Amino acid sequence: MASAAEQLAANINFSAFSKAEDLKKRIWFTLGALVIYRLGTYIPLPGIDPAAFEASFTGHKQGVLELFNMFSGGAVQRMAIFALNIMPYISASIIIQLMTSVIPSLETLKKEGEAGRKVINQYTRYLTVILATFQAYGIAVGLSAQGGVVTEPGVFFIVSTVITLVGGTMFLMWLGEQITSRGIGNGSSLIIFAGIVAAFPAAIANTLELGRQGAISTPLILVVIVMAVAVIAFIVFMERAQRRLLITYPKRQVGNRVYEGQTSFLPLKLNTAGVIPPIFASSLLLLPTTIANFSANAGTGGWLGTITGLLGHGRPLYILLYVAMIVFFAFFYTAVVFNPTETADNLRKHGGFLPGIRPGERTAAFIDKVLTRITVLGAAYIAIICVLPELLISYAALPFYFGGTSLLIVVSVTMDTVAQIHGHLQAHQYEGLIKKSRLRGKKR
Repeated sequence: MASAAEQLAANINFSAFSKAEDLKKRIWFTLGALVIYRLGTYIPLPGIDPAAFEASFTGHKQGVLELFNMFSGGAVQRMAIFALNIMPYISASIIIQLMTSVIPSLETLKKEGEAGRKVINQYTRYLTVILATFQAYGIAVGLSAQGGVVTEPGVFFIVSTVITLVGGTMFLMWLGEQITSRGIGNGSSLIIFAGIVAAFPAAIANTLELGRQGAISTPLILVVIVMAVAVIAFIVFMERAQRRLLITYPKRQVGNRVYEGQTSFLPLKLNTAGVIPPIFASSLLLLPTTIANFSANAGTGGWLGTITGLLGHGRPLYILLYVAMIVFFAFFYTAVVFNPTETADNLRKHGGFLPGIRPGERTAAFIDKVLTRITVLGAAYIAIICVLPELLISYAALPFYFGGTSLLIVVSVTMDTVAQIHGHLQAHQYEGLIKKSRLRGKKR
């Protein structure tokens, strides 16, 4: 007879959705929360002229602004109440993660389980408020300096703008936490995902319009479509790739019962760092372009213009630095989120060991060696995914949304959400099998 797990895997189909009431509620809650987020990206800040700001944004959109506008779903271009999006919260989370490996007290909190995680989450929220306040103040001062954008510049406008933008970020942070706990998928990732995907139709329409006008040739459009499909398939394959280390647990005796030895696997993802390396690398490389665009009217010296020219999309120096930063952040963030020494200690505490390798320092060194090798492949994979679209953006004038970073985020979040839906369906069907077996037992 087939096992319960085999029956469960064979019976998963679309009809299970109609019976999984809890899953349907979670999906509807997630969709409703994302609709609220999208509506907020169209509510402009009070006290600004939307048309004047959009005209100013068009002249300065090359650089970090365009990257943030992509992540926010166009909220920056409309200067909406969600213009900061959830990026301050993500930045704060990354900073806190880095600090846990440096500050002993935070590292102790991390090891305390659920109670420690709650304290760390509270620190992350405090840091989010601080980062959002600084960014909102900079935006308010920058808007006041742009002639004609603000109807009544002054202290009241700066204070109201800071409160509105910080409040928008805190609301999105709360909304993301609600999606994570009551919906499907990671809330913060889904908010960024929704912002990127919302701009895809306009980007596709713009590309087709350029093709109709003759600015882009039809063969090039077909090449882009084929390349996009190939890149998506490649991302799916690489994101699912992992190196499994065999772990053996010896026989153990509990009371009068002797349990046989067991084996399991320690999965090491090929891309442990996720989408952090390209986001950080893009942000740092686009800073000079942003500064140059905003200071052009102030008559900045030619050295900044020279650097900006060298760091343009598709330029050799830009590609070289982009790849170097991706590799650096891939190794750096992997070292932050995965500790081989801690993993080796946990294995030793539970009696597990890698065959042929002594527990303790030898195990930690072996895990670190394997992790370093697969991180090389992971960094190369991210670099290829991000550099090829950059060349198309530069030489074919394609929309910024076809960049490798956006595709990487969209595919990764989609895979994670689908995996969670699949997990809920499995749990629902497993509960159904248990209920059926109990009913059969009662009848007997």
